[in-house]
This record gives sequence, C-alpha cells and structure tokens, in this order.
Amino acid sequence: MAQRFPAAGGIPQRYGSPIAGPSFMRPYGQANNFGPRGFPPQPSMGGGPQPAPSSSQAPLHHQRPMQPGFQGAAGGRSSGGGGKRGADRNAALAKANEYQAKKRKKLADKILPQKVRELVPESQAYMDLLAFERKLDATITRKRLDIQETLKRPMKQKRKLRIFISNTFYPAPAEGEPIAGLVHQQAVEPSWELRVEGRLLEDGAGGKPDGPKVKRKFSSFFKSLVIELDKELYGPDNYLVEWHRTHATQETDGFQVKRTGSRNVRCTILLLLDYQPLQFKLDPRLARLLGVHTQTRPVIISALWQYIKTHRLQDAHEREYIVCDKYLEQIFGCQRMKFAEIPQRLNPLLHPPDPIVINHVITVEGSGGEHGGPVGGDGKQTACYDIDVEVDDALKHQMNSFLMNTASQQEIQVLDGKIHDTVETIQQLKTNREFFLSFAKEPHTFIHRWIVSQQRDLKMMTDVAGNPEEERRAEFYYQPWAQEAVSRYFFAKVNQKRVELEQTLGIRHA
Repeated sequence: MAQRFPAAGGIPQRYGSPIAGPSFMRPYGQANNFGPRGFPPQPSMGGGPQPAPSSSQAPLHHQRPMQPGFQGAAGGRSSGGGGKRGADRNAALAKANEYQAKKRKKLADKILPQKVRELVPESQAYMDLLAFERKLDATITRKRLDIQETLKRPMKQKRKLRIFISNTFYPAPAEGEPIAGLVHQQAVEPSWELRVEGRLLEDGAGGKPDGPKVKRKFSSFFKSLVIELDKELYGPDNYLVEWHRTHATQETDGFQVKRTGSRNVRCTILLLLDYQPLQFKLDPRLARLLGVHTQTRPVIISALWQYIKTHRLQDAHEREYIVCDKYLEQIFGCQRMKFAEIPQRLNPLLHPPDPIVINHVITVEGSGGEHGGPVGGDGKQTACYDIDVEVDDALKHQMNSFLMNTASQQEIQVLDGKIHDTVETIQQLKTNREFFLSFAKEPHTFIHRWIVSQQRDLKMMTDVAGNPEEERRAEFYYQPWAQEAVSRYFFAKVNQKRVELEQTLGIRHA
C-alpha cells in the first residue's frame, strides 16, 4: 500500500501547535518546554594569549635557547600555532617512546634469570605461565580491535512495534441537561478524539535481557506523521494534520487529534520511519536487478558490486572500468563507467522510502469496534497494527561495557606490580648468594679482589690522579724512569724561573 505524502492543503498544522477552534493535535506526556541549548563556546581564532604550559612538562632539550634581542618584528609576540603544535607533537612522541620503553622494561623485569631457573627447576612453570599470559594479552588486544571495528558498523535487529489507534466519541448533552463547570450554558457540539500511540513488543525468547532496559518514546521511531481526514467534512484548510521531526523535537509517547462531528470519518495515517542510518528506495528497474527494495547506501553499493563480480563485468585490461551489460546500460545510460562514478550515478536512482499507510475509520455511530477491536464502556474504540522496526542490538551495549570496563585492568596492574617486586627480590637474593658462595670457596682471593675493586671505586669517586698506595713506597722511586723524570722536572722549573726574571727586568728577545 505504498502511497506518497499528500500535498498539504491550506496551512499545515505542526507538532504541538494549536488548531483554531476545538480541533488540535498535540503530543501528550511531558511538557514541551525547550531551554537554551548548551553548546560549548567556540575556541578563539585570534592570536590571543595562550595558556601557560603545565609545570609538569619537561623542557625540550633539542630546541635552541632564546638569545637576547633575538625576537620577531612584533616584539614579545608569541611564535604562533606552528611552534606550539610542533612542541605538542614532540612531547607526544617522547611520551609514546617512554611508554614503549617502560613496557619493554616491565616485560623484561618479569623474566627470571637463567641461573635462577637452573637452580630451581620448578621455576619453569612460572615461565610457561608468562608465555601463556603474552598469548592471552595478544588475543584480548586483537578481540578488542575487532569489537571496535564492529561498533563502527550499525548493529540493528528487527523488532515488532505495536501501534494502537483509538478514538473516543463525546456526544452532545441532552437539552436542558446542565454541564458541569459552565456558568453560562451554551450549545456544545459533539466531538471525537483520535489517539495514535504504541510500544515495542517483548522478544519471544523469554530470556532475561543482558543490558539495562531503556524504554523508547513512540515518536522516536518516526521522522514524520501525517493524518489525512475526510476533506469533504473538514474542508481544505482543516483536513490535514502533520508532525515532522526537527532538531529541537522532544520525544513523546503518542499523538492526539480532536475534531467536532457526529459522523464516521475515514482517515489515512502515514508514518515515515526514522531510519538510522538513512535508507533509500531503489529505482524499480535496479531493485528488480539487485533484489533490493529499500536499504542503506553501503548495502546498495555492495549488492551492485556483487552483481558486477558475478557477471564478470569488470574490464579485463582497465580494472577501474566496468563494462555494463544490457540491463545496466538501460539503467545508467552508458556502456562503460568507472568505479568512482558509481555513487554519483546512483544518486538519481535513490528515492526516499515509502511511508507506512494505515487506512482507519473513526467510528462514532453504533457500538461496533473497527477491525474487531474492543469497545470500552466509555465509548473508546481501539485498533492494533504491528509493523517491523529496527532497534540497536542488545549486544552493542555489552561490547561497549567490555571496552569501557577498567576494573580488571587496574587489578592486573596491581598484580603485575607484585610480580615485579617479587622478581626483583629474587634477583637481589641471587646476587647475595653468589657473593657469599665466592667468599666461602676462596676467602683470601675473594677479599683481595674485593679490596682492589673497592679501591678502584674509591679512586673513581674521589677523582685522584695516580696510585697513592704505590707512590708511598720507596721502591716506586728506584725505577728506570725516575732519573729522567727528575731531570725533566728541574729543567721545567729552571725555565719557569728564567721567564719570571726576564719579565721582572723587562728584557725582550729580538
């Protein structure tokens, strides 16, 4: 029952706007009060003062220091956004390198030394667990990336939306019967009220939902709603009622329309679903060729590409071209086209999806319910219609929870810290063991080597030239080089005294 939206006659009545007289259409539920939108302030585009860098940022040592007087023509003006962006980029790279080095260091700190593994054969079980942990971390990281890629694509599931269309008739009071609340009795015409509302049906699986159950408003499923009444009864200016979604629309649980009258009214209700992402209706020829009626743009292009591969329409020599068969040639109007031209050529063939059309009779005469619907004691008659809608998959919430959950990561970091401390303690105990074992095997040699090592360390710490321990002994000065060293020493002293004497007497050599 695909029909187009009828052309609005007269002044269209928007969602929430009153209608002249007793007739109007409004959403019921919470009040439709719109406050100011909380947009964040726009960032400054000028060269105003920049925020001071944090004291925790380390200076970049590779940059040349500022020389006195070396400034631009504007005096103390900042160097602009390029230098700041470069500094931020360098800081980010340094931080990433530091993180990688820290990660490698942590992994190395968890490995037991080879000597410890030889001394304690049971430690091989720990090394096996460490290898298994690396494999598990790689698997979890790969799965997280897969989930992130999956969340980028729309995850939808089909559900049933039950629409309830009810109407209530308010007859005129009998003559002479007083009307409550009215001081001056006036003639009251009979009227009726039409309500359109609905709810999602529960899944038939009967299982308990995994994520939190969030109730969606009825209007959130639709982009627009049009109710077309009998034009002969209500005239060209009052027979059409429209509601269209805007960026400031507040969701509601249903819609209601009031009109005066005491006769049955045939009406047509057109509901245009709010597809997320957007869906399009294909041209009839292309729809028959691809077997797709209404779908999103990526699905349509994928179906077209599948048709091209199945019928081998890709040019064998120029792979970027498609050789159209007789069907594609009739649709696109060309014999060859590039892959890059497909989206542009598809635009004229994509149309807005057809609305859902419901033909309903507002019954005010008699007591029979429309479409077998029940009739309440207050004159209310209800009809039910089920339509298919797409909602977000419940698995999407679980994936988001898995990605956002950091409790396990904190627990793993605490356990990793304990493992690092334990391995560090084991290495310290290994060093102590080797020290005492060397002392127990050869005490004299060990003490001698230890003293030499300590003396070398002391010399390096005090920065003393020569070897004081050898120079304090007499045998040190009876070596063959001592005579020549004394001669050189006295020769240098004599030359030094002569230069000082010539400077004092003012003697200059020619």
